[in-house]
Parts: sequence; C-alpha cells; structure tokens
Amino acid sequence: MKLTRRHTLMMAFGSAVAALLPVRAFAALEDDIAAFTGGANVGSEGITLIAPEIAENGNTVPIEVIAPGATAIIVFASGNPVPAVATFNFGPLAASQSAVTRIRLAGTQDVVAIARMPDGTFVQTSQEVKVTIGGCGG
Repeated sequence: MKLTRRHTLMMAFGSAVAALLPVRAFAALEDDIAAFTGGANVGSEGITLIAPEIAENGNTVPIEVIAPGATAIIVFASGNPVPAVATFNFGPLAASQSAVTRIRLAGTQDVVAIARMPDGTFVQTSQEVKVTIGGCGG
C-alpha cells in the first residue's frame, strides 16, 4: 500500500478522535453528576460503598451502598460507555436506605455512589475496582 497524503490525514484524524474519547466519557460523568445534584456541593460523610478491590469478571461485580436516611442513591461507573448504572429511591416507609446489586464494568475504573439526603444535601463516595476481564464488550 502506497502512503499518500490523504491516508496520512485520515490516520491523523482517527488518532485525534481516539485520543479525545476518554475525555468525552469523563465529561459525560460530570454532566450526569451535575444533573443529579443540581450543581450543589457534595459532602463525603454518611455514605458507604462496598465493592471488591479486584473483580475477576466485569460482567458481574457485586456492590453494596449504604446511606442511612437517604431519599435516593445513584451509582456511576466512570469508565462505562453509559456511566449511570443504577438509581435507588427510598420512601418514608423504607426499612433501610441501602441497596445490594451486581453491576457490569467495562474495565478497571472508579465506581461512584451519590446519595440525596432528606435535607437536600448530597454525599458522595467512590472506590476503584480493578477488572481483569471486561464486561461491556471487552
């Protein structure tokens, strides 16, 4: 194959697009967090995220989120194509404000949990989960 100017420009454009993809995914996470919190300041006390440090298979990663008194909890996976993974809403008759589930992770990434408290404040926690086999097509 003969390398022409057109081929060189196409390869350069493809490289630039590939380099910008992770930045766009991070921006999507920040937009989703801002949509949930309404741009409010987020604290760090009052929420617990339990996730494995290393997950052998990204298809089923067990997590548990506990936020006593919360009205809603949202879970994000920062490296997934769609960062919002789960939302849990709690009514006044909820026995506890906790959730246990399994999520799918595309690869090693941070799992972020944010809880909306009854007084309108928000608390956040995160944990890195190292995935040895990706779950979202990888």
